[in-house]
Amino acid sequence: MIDRLRLVPPPSGETEHLHDLRMQVREFLTEQRNSGAFTPSVDSWMTGWDRDFSVALADRGWIGMTIPRQYGGRGRSFVERFIVTEELLAAGAPVAAHWIADRQMAPSILKYGTPSQKQRFLPGIADASEYWAIGMSEPDSGSDLASVRTAATRTDDGWLVNGAKVWTSGAHHANWLMTLARTSSVDPTNRHGGLSQFIVDLSAPGVQVRPIVSMNGAHHFNEVILDNVRVPDDRVFGEIGAGWHQVTSELSFERSGPERILSTFPILQGLTRQAAASSAELGRLVARVAGLHQMSQSVGEALSRGESASVPAAVVKVLGTGTEGDIADLADQLSTDADGLPELVNAGVDQRPGFTIRGGSSEVLRGVIAREMGLR
Repeated sequence: MIDRLRLVPPPSGETEHLHDLRMQVREFLTEQRNSGAFTPSVDSWMTGWDRDFSVALADRGWIGMTIPRQYGGRGRSFVERFIVTEELLAAGAPVAAHWIADRQMAPSILKYGTPSQKQRFLPGIADASEYWAIGMSEPDSGSDLASVRTAATRTDDGWLVNGAKVWTSGAHHANWLMTLARTSSVDPTNRHGGLSQFIVDLSAPGVQVRPIVSMNGAHHFNEVILDNVRVPDDRVFGEIGAGWHQVTSELSFERSGPERILSTFPILQGLTRQAAASSAELGRLVARVAGLHQMSQSVGEALSRGESASVPAAVVKVLGTGTEGDIADLADQLSTDADGLPELVNAGVDQRPGFTIRGGSSEVLRGVIAREMGLR
């Protein structure tokens, strides 16, 4: 068995059925790791792109778990999906290929997609045959999505999209780009108005995907150039002009999941297996992860009920990514000579600056939290 630090002793409300599911996932991960199918990694949901692994998960029914059966999904509960994703992340398994599609696009399509869009796109998510990237951020825009300049212009047979997106993880592998674009001019009294979303085929004429290579030589980020890309009317996502509302709904899924807590969990596990970390230092980190586990699950349950959870999701994201970074920092300060741990620590330190930026910087999210609580 893979050694596993229990996040909650025992997990709250875990029935025999849920416990059996957790054990099934752990057994699968043990088999995969022992066979050499993967080596645990830091930030595996961002950097671990492995189509074969994703297909193996889909074959077991562990992708598209909450998608209704009529759309090729499994019709299972949010809690079941949470357990599976938590175990995959804790093991450092390579889940990047299907992650964005399963985490963010599937619930968004279920909520805002047309019947034909649900029939077209959800089965490909559930069986891990099609992959998605997110086209939100732009050069010079940072976390201010209201300032995006990508524009969609109406034509006789659809829309013409022009602009650029940046930090688009996995776009060089993906099939589809969920693109935020401006469909009307900026209204100074309502900067968030006039935005819409489009499903862009990344193989369409006029699409260029340019790699952004990190300082450590890794390539998972990209810049996507959209030059007169034609998008038919049936690829308009949701309502024209409602893009901001839709995006903020999607961001709640992006910000609150266990990946905002467990990106460096394999390092934390390694620290528990050696004596270099004092009990106080390690205990504080374990306690923080345990509390965040409960918060993340609670926010996810609220989202699964269709409730708004933008502020709680932002809180989970700010606290979670800070904890992930602190795990990497502590390990970097210690003598970490356990088998495989130095490589994990180096990767954690490399990735650490991005933890608090992607999905909305901590500075911006603190402002969101303060504003919604009436503190500014």
